[in-house]
Amino acid sequence: MNVLINRADKNSKISLQIGSEIAIVTIHRPRFKNALNASMWKDMHNIIKEVKKRPKVKVVILRGVGNNFSAGSDLKEFNEVSSAEEADYIFQLMENALSALERLLVPTIAIVNGPAFGAGLQLALTCDLRIGTSETLMGMPLGKLGITISNKFTKRIVDLIGPSRMKDLIYTNRFVHPEEAHEWGLINYLLKEEDSNRYALEIAEKIKHNSISSLKAAKEAAAHNIPEFYLPTEKKFESNIDSDDFFEGVQAFIEKRKPKFIKKEENKI
Repeated sequence: MNVLINRADKNSKISLQIGSEIAIVTIHRPRFKNALNASMWKDMHNIIKEVKKRPKVKVVILRGVGNNFSAGSDLKEFNEVSSAEEADYIFQLMENALSALERLLVPTIAIVNGPAFGAGLQLALTCDLRIGTSETLMGMPLGKLGITISNKFTKRIVDLIGPSRMKDLIYTNRFVHPEEAHEWGLINYLLKEEDSNRYALEIAEKIKHNSISSLKAAKEAAAHNIPEFYLPTEKKFESNIDSDDFFEGVQAFIEKRKPKFIKKEENKI
């Protein structure tokens, strides 16, 4: 791809390249398996806004460097916050970035070239198409962290794999391997790792020759039953954590032990 714009701030872990009507967004934090922190979510949101301002961009490719897409949120950062409000602020930054990517009215392609866990899986699911490799591993271990699933994420994953498989993932905390992810519809294409970037560009090249109006209309039509994705995200944010369970889950993760959640009163039916 002939790169016309290369936005790679040395202080940012998210880069943007634009050329030939194709934008490539890359997560650069290989030492931490491309885990995303608050600063990176802000950068991601700003980059998506920058792409949105460029009407010549017809396709966006999202990828992670190394053998990881994204291991999810940076839990060490959550271990350093002092209140549920601070944790919710980071979740709000995450949802702002995810919704901005989701609302882009051009096709988006994620190259899931390694693990995509938690927020990393959410990030992949906001894209229209996903390319997987033999290194792809997907999971949503919310139960270990006291995170309550949001309505937006529920819609994203249930539309792809159905409610039963969604509950399977969250109840068991298990990881889905490449072949199963492909069978379920979590990834569209399953390739050799060395072919993934080339194939993403090939798909993008095919897409960019289409009418931009047709592409936007197709994306809007597919999202006709999820209008909330196209509403502003600045409305009041609803917490997605159980504060007691969440901080215990994060601490347990850092200490590499099983969490000891507080026993709640049984629900009355």
